[in-house]
Amino acid sequence: MFNSKYRIRLLIVLALCFSLTRVWSAAELPAQLTDEAFWQLVTEFSEPSGRFPSDNFVSNELATQRVLSELTKSRKAGGAYVGVGPEQNFTYIVALQPKIAFIVDIRRQNMIEHLMYKALIELSSDRAEFLSRLFSRPRPSNVDTSSGIGALFDALSPIQPDQQMFDENLSAIKDRLIKEHGFKLTSEDETTLAYIFRAFYVGGPDLGYSNVAIQPRSGGPRLLPSYEELMIDTDENGQQRSFIATEENFLTLQQFEKNNLIVPLVGNFAGSTALRSVGSYLREHNTLISAFYTSNVEQYLFMTSEDWKNFYTNVSTLPLDSNSTFIRPLINTGNGYTASPQFRPTFHWNTVLFSIADLVAAFNAGMIENYYDVIQTHN
Repeated sequence: MFNSKYRIRLLIVLALCFSLTRVWSAAELPAQLTDEAFWQLVTEFSEPSGRFPSDNFVSNELATQRVLSELTKSRKAGGAYVGVGPEQNFTYIVALQPKIAFIVDIRRQNMIEHLMYKALIELSSDRAEFLSRLFSRPRPSNVDTSSGIGALFDALSPIQPDQQMFDENLSAIKDRLIKEHGFKLTSEDETTLAYIFRAFYVGGPDLGYSNVAIQPRSGGPRLLPSYEELMIDTDENGQQRSFIATEENFLTLQQFEKNNLIVPLVGNFAGSTALRSVGSYLREHNTLISAFYTSNVEQYLFMTSEDWKNFYTNVSTLPLDSNSTFIRPLINTGNGYTASPQFRPTFHWNTVLFSIADLVAAFNAGMIENYYDVIQTHN
């Protein structure tokens, strides 16, 4: 009798395990999203576009790579990546190899810029063609897939932009997004796309955060980096690791784009839809947050009494574990970190890692009152 009951219970347990395994498997993230599924996420998870005082064509943080070795040494490929802003996210995505990435930015213009990148990356056979298309300049003849990133820019920089190439590439971008992918861009979106693409045409490799890279009147080093400077920068070990530093990096990013796994959203960190939708989607697909790149958005959220609270409440709804990490750029004054957004010739960025779970615990315990409290959660 005992053996019979034991066998029945064992069969029930095995059946439950098999059933749970099937449910888990069914909920796993797909290896790629269809165009329809991708666009559904973009439209349903996004919020109305908000305002921001500058264009933010490229990152203003030169030290984004200088945490990559520490970031990746204890994290296996997988999980989900969340970020904000333009191209700096690509370098983190290539390094972390997440299952999916969501780029959440308050500006619809940023979402359109990521779609521009998506089209150009998909259309390009290698890095040289990508840069040629991005800046609407004829491809240099003296580079190939083995060329270093510095050599690529050295060859490209003297070449003048070509209006016909601009027109042809802009048309190719629209065809790729609208005709091939079937994304429903509005006429305003198309105008924004042309505006962004022209900034890269005019600025070329010297394009900076809001126009050309800003240089102080003293003639010293630039306060904000150019596109080229961002791409040739290094990690903390002196290794160039941008998303176009090597052909392998570019092809890795290209596969993410072709698989529709970099999803740009319009959303306020303190909003009620975008981050919460991402959290729900990841929970449904049994996927934890690996990393969340915040740039310096949080310091702006602390300008109001409720926005920062809403943001950390949103963060607490994300699926987290002990390895889930905030990536934050901070200004190093030489006497410690500051949240000050002011740029001076003597300042420099440091990129620092913070435990998301520790921040959520501190927030829930009432230990966060200002951005300096957030900075102090760094171990």
